[in-house]
Amino acid sequence: MNKIRKGDQVIVLAGRDKGKRGTVSLRKDDSHVVIEGLNLVKKHTKPNPLKGTTGGIVEKSMPIHQSNVAIFNAATGKADRVGIKITQGADGKRVAVRVFKSSGDEIKFA
Repeated sequence: MNKIRKGDQVIVLAGRDKGKRGTVSLRKDDSHVVIEGLNLVKKHTKPNPLKGTTGGIVEKSMPIHQSNVAIFNAATGKADRVGIKITQGADGKRVAVRVFKSSGDEIKFA
């Protein structure tokens, strides 16, 4: 189970955007996430008349390693760690739920 998922509010812990907050827009692979408006780079693109794109310089969000981000806890207003808690579901099956390590509150899916 991924501790950080698409739609989560996160805070960047290391790098150029340290301390900034954003929403995870994409999980690139097992260990990288893309955050809206953070870790921006300028990409030079060629014009492609077949696709209808113009050339120029475009700003693009690049992936960041998930160890450099922490989930945002709205109750405390700070970054927090994520734990996994196994609970009993309504149908009797075991269900894994993400919880905040500091308070034990369940993380609501965005």
